[in-house]
Amino acid sequence: MTMLRRDDNRIIIHFDYDCFYASVLEAENPALKSLPLAVQQKQIVVTCNYEARRRGLRKLQLIKEAKQICPEVVIILGEDLTKFRDVSKSLYTFLRAFLWGHRVERLGFDEVFLDVTDMIDHNMGLLNRNDLGHSFFCLDRRDPTQGFEFDATQFCGPTFPMLSTLSTFNNDLDALTLRLILGSYLADHIRTHLDRKRGYTATVGVSTSKLLAKLVGNVNKPNSQTTLTPPYVPGQGDADVSNVTRFIDDHEIGKIPGIGFKTAHKLRTYLLQRELTVQPYNERTQDEQVKVRDVRLSPGMGPPKLLDILGGPGASKDVGVRTWELLNGVDNSEVQEARAVPTQISIEDSFQGIQQFDEVKRQLHVLATSLIRRIRADLVEEDDDGVHRWLAHPRTIRLSTRQRSPMNGDGSREYSYANGRISRSAHAPSFIFSLGENPEAIAEKLVDECLVSMFRKLHPDRPFGELSLINVAVTNMVESAGDQRQSSGRDIGKMFRQQEEVLKDWRLLEETRSDTESQAQQNSASENIPLDDASWEESDEEEEALSTEACGICGGHIPAFALSAHALYHAAPD
Repeated sequence: MTMLRRDDNRIIIHFDYDCFYASVLEAENPALKSLPLAVQQKQIVVTCNYEARRRGLRKLQLIKEAKQICPEVVIILGEDLTKFRDVSKSLYTFLRAFLWGHRVERLGFDEVFLDVTDMIDHNMGLLNRNDLGHSFFCLDRRDPTQGFEFDATQFCGPTFPMLSTLSTFNNDLDALTLRLILGSYLADHIRTHLDRKRGYTATVGVSTSKLLAKLVGNVNKPNSQTTLTPPYVPGQGDADVSNVTRFIDDHEIGKIPGIGFKTAHKLRTYLLQRELTVQPYNERTQDEQVKVRDVRLSPGMGPPKLLDILGGPGASKDVGVRTWELLNGVDNSEVQEARAVPTQISIEDSFQGIQQFDEVKRQLHVLATSLIRRIRADLVEEDDDGVHRWLAHPRTIRLSTRQRSPMNGDGSREYSYANGRISRSAHAPSFIFSLGENPEAIAEKLVDECLVSMFRKLHPDRPFGELSLINVAVTNMVESAGDQRQSSGRDIGKMFRQQEEVLKDWRLLEETRSDTESQAQQNSASENIPLDDASWEESDEEEEALSTEACGICGGHIPAFALSAHALYHAAPD
């Protein structure tokens, strides 16, 4: 049996903004706060405010159905994600300012993880164990007067298991309990300032890992917080079962972050000993639900058994160990430090079914225009003198499509694993880095000279069926080699490190399903397709090694694989 080792030395706070899309619109127009508000993408309610939910509306509901249930609902189109993306970045920066380090990780538009361990460690050293009821939380190491008073003998806000708000502890608290108490007060402090200064409320969880913090935050919604209290290890104190196990055991397996749709489906099928209907977004009927405890306590269950159940072509070799850890509340993954440059920039849209090439080309132009705008927004910065500088150049452009599932005899469609995304990659053409042309003109050139060819290689047969999704993305970022304003030469060491990063092997991962308000889920909602299925990416290395492209600056014909490095050569100062 694999020894389970959970790192309980960290304190992680998870923020989940309440009704994020609706909250952004309410911030623009406060009159909407008292009205039932729904945000529409395609023919789906992607989110709605709590007034609308009080009247019977829910996320992922058809617009037609929403109007029947609540005729007075205010519906606002939310397919342009620009304002939501901008607010998300702004709130991320606001939350990051409270931390001493940089371990702040954004998940989608509406979730943020904060690793506040260093702040907790510092304040643990300041506590007077003989008078915990009159404690002071220091927010600035350089100024010990900056902070707030608090009572370290009790938690701030709700807990799991639920404790009385009047529950207090003596001065002989164990270290983990005391650290979590400090974390609960810091979470409340940040959450209060987010509401008062920015006008956004959030649901917050406090624990020792990303997994547990995210899950425990869901216990009290909205505009509240929950701390998972000790014991975290069985046998501590009077507990034979840890609160971690007690908490996580009652979750349906599909609700555990890191256990994707396919994994959950295989586990349900194994435990229930029958094939189940594939319904990605629908709530499971009672007889189809499988709780974590059902899997964990199943005879012979452990990493080897899970590998037998979940293994197969394309499966990770450690899928058994990783799933077993999640089922036992173990997640030692770190909160990633903030990145100045995204790992990829992706734009996609879903459709009821595209069959004509002319429509494909029109949608490619729309997506390419949005992509160019995003590239400029995320990868170009302007200095005090008004000079624009590229932070990074994407090396690869990728086109992905997905076909609709075949129609059943009764006219319905069911999701099939065979109808996943297919992708084609190529080197990003140098003209997309030209800031002198408008985005529409560059997008048109990108479609005509690159994306159309990629699409025809993806779908060589005509007709190509019905497309339910098109995605255009740039990946493989090569960051600029040093600050050009302060360096007269090139940072060769950094260029070699970037080369190693660019050439490392691709890994196929099963993505963690985030809240329905993340960008990818909005775009796929209308097709009822699970988002946690990793897509297969084809390799074009053989074609790329043989192809050349003309440099837009010097006119020389450069091998495709070296074009990005050649562009950096021109960008470097003399």
